[in-house]
Amino acid sequence: MTATTGFPHAPTAAHPATAQARAARLARRMWRGRAADPVWARPALLALLLGTLVLYLYDLGASGYANSFYSAAVQAGSQSWKAFFFGSSDAANAITVDKPPAALWPMALSVRLFGLGSWQILVPQALMGAGTVALLNAAVRRRFGAGAGLLAGALLALTPVAALMFRFNNPDALLALLMVATIYCVQRALEHASTRWLLAAGGLLGLAFLTKTLQAWLIVPALTLVYAVCAPARLPRRLLQLLAAGGAMVVAGGWWVAIVELWPASSRPYIGGSQDNSFLSLTFGYNGFGRITGNETGSVGGGGGGRGPGGGGGGGMWGETGIGRLFSSDMGGQIAWLLPAAFALLLAGLWLTRRARRTDLIRADLMLWGGSLLVTFVTFSFMSGIFHQYYNIALAPYIAAVCAMGGTLLWRRRGSLPAAAALGAVVAGTGAVAYVLLDRSPNWHPWLRAVVLGAGVLAAAALVALPYVRSAGVSAAAAGLGLVAVLGGPVAYTLDTVSTPHEGSIVTAGPAVMSGGFPGGGGGGRGGFPGGMPGGMPGGQGFPGGQTGQAGQGRQGFPGAQGGQGTQGAQGQGQFPPGMGEGGFPGGAGGAGGMGGLLNGTQVSAEMTSLLKANAGAYTWVAAAVGSQNQASYQLATGKPVMSIGGFNGSDPSPTLAQFKEYVAEGRIHYFIGGGGMGGGSMGGSAAASDIASWVASTFTAKTVGSTTVYDLTS
Repeated sequence: MTATTGFPHAPTAAHPATAQARAARLARRMWRGRAADPVWARPALLALLLGTLVLYLYDLGASGYANSFYSAAVQAGSQSWKAFFFGSSDAANAITVDKPPAALWPMALSVRLFGLGSWQILVPQALMGAGTVALLNAAVRRRFGAGAGLLAGALLALTPVAALMFRFNNPDALLALLMVATIYCVQRALEHASTRWLLAAGGLLGLAFLTKTLQAWLIVPALTLVYAVCAPARLPRRLLQLLAAGGAMVVAGGWWVAIVELWPASSRPYIGGSQDNSFLSLTFGYNGFGRITGNETGSVGGGGGGRGPGGGGGGGMWGETGIGRLFSSDMGGQIAWLLPAAFALLLAGLWLTRRARRTDLIRADLMLWGGSLLVTFVTFSFMSGIFHQYYNIALAPYIAAVCAMGGTLLWRRRGSLPAAAALGAVVAGTGAVAYVLLDRSPNWHPWLRAVVLGAGVLAAAALVALPYVRSAGVSAAAAGLGLVAVLGGPVAYTLDTVSTPHEGSIVTAGPAVMSGGFPGGGGGGRGGFPGGMPGGMPGGQGFPGGQTGQAGQGRQGFPGAQGGQGTQGAQGQGQFPPGMGEGGFPGGAGGAGGMGGLLNGTQVSAEMTSLLKANAGAYTWVAAAVGSQNQASYQLATGKPVMSIGGFNGSDPSPTLAQFKEYVAEGRIHYFIGGGGMGGGSMGGSAAASDIASWVASTFTAKTVGSTTVYDLTS
């Protein structure tokens, strides 16, 4: 009789093989995906995600610190948990960035773990990009199939402004990820009127608020309306669920706000971007309704002006407003490639599902993504406040989803002439849009615009023939030519974007463009400030520089600026507006980069770095500088806290002249660096920075280190 141990899992030689078999089964499941999907679906998805990662990681370090304003806050957060929590610009916690800090947290943790560097800051953004593509694929695939999910993911990954921002350190990358995750959760909630999924959506919206305040809540009305109408539950339950989700949203976004507002102001950093040290006023003013009305106290300029082309009002320094704004020359190449197609396919999808029951999930998905697209498009088209081209990344997931869903519905009905003709018209129209956008850069791959237009026409002809010629070859030709027409322009722009370094506050995707808009559009390109401030400032054709703010291309910056980061192209050589002299902006002796250090940082010399680092431990701040971009350059060069006077624009009342004098008397600040920022009282903001600069210049002796003017505040 053989003795046994009696233990069911006694160690045997077979156990490693069992573990190996389980691992193999798991690998097969990961490779195969869902049993209901075609065998090619999961490998194709893995290829898409790998390709997205390669695209977004390619030569990522070439952009350096990208937007130094946020990189300095990331560096500060990696050194100080207090700076991490508040989103401070420096580790000594003088002032915060003008946004809530959630977008800084992943980057700051990366830098804390792996050290300060371009890759450590930007890799989390690229990973968010791949995650957004994966989530969008999952959201579209649930109702429209694997092919539609892959198409949506590819359209998003290859949108030029998405490729730009998922390789950059602005908050928009995290915001896009959270918006897609929110809509996915609402989709899941709609399936069975799930309170759990709806609460998750509310929580994600709260976190999105902590990323970019009220912009995150633009889509809340659309999501609320769709759930209230389409969820498979009685109306009272639907309304109670929505109230609960709203509560989750407020709690998830409000806990941080409550702590900041209740924290004694004397022991926390000043809230950058506000005029009264209140995050609530920043939320509802400068970063909130001020973006709609243009009334942004402390900004570099606002809305207003007369009516412009396309039936819209003027947008002041931020371009013409109106229904054609996003098709204008400085906006179109970022996002407009598929905008008309998205609107057309949304209408087609809603028409095809017009007789569906109230709870139909296909129509509900169209309404979720389409409603989010519409409300964001209208807001961006007509807002009069600060508006930059890269904001358009918010539209990219919605456009990709609607195009994939509507296109799939029409493709499945391609045997019907109306459906085939509608799809053909959309493809041909998209090719025509690409032709117009590419024609704005006439010397940049001039052959491409003819290719996309020709492919669109041929694809349309093949699609119209499908109801009469039932041929797999014709179908394949129509699909292939259609993809060339739809993706040719965006792919070219995206490849140009990932092969070009980008630095500064305002960056754009793709090549430089000429002025010109769509008929009735929101004005042509403006060759002045980088990123679309108008060239038509008083008395001139624009600021020296150009329009993209890309690193390494045209570093002339402002006259008098030392080592300016400049801007690409010189589309206009006009003079400065009144009050902006040759030495930079008020409150400085010499500019510190493009637009006086306001939009880009400066190149810090080795002499300045050595000067600031000498005996740095004896001071709270090794230096103070007007404007956060100016401050950020010196902080990143030295790794030591540098005080930003006046915040980003130099127009916040922090510190006041009295506070600054007190810091100097206590020996807490070593040097004052001349130049940078807007200085005195822009758009009704504080003149404290100009007062401080004037007091320093009249009290201390200036000296030049390299090409930088500095004052030793301890002498």
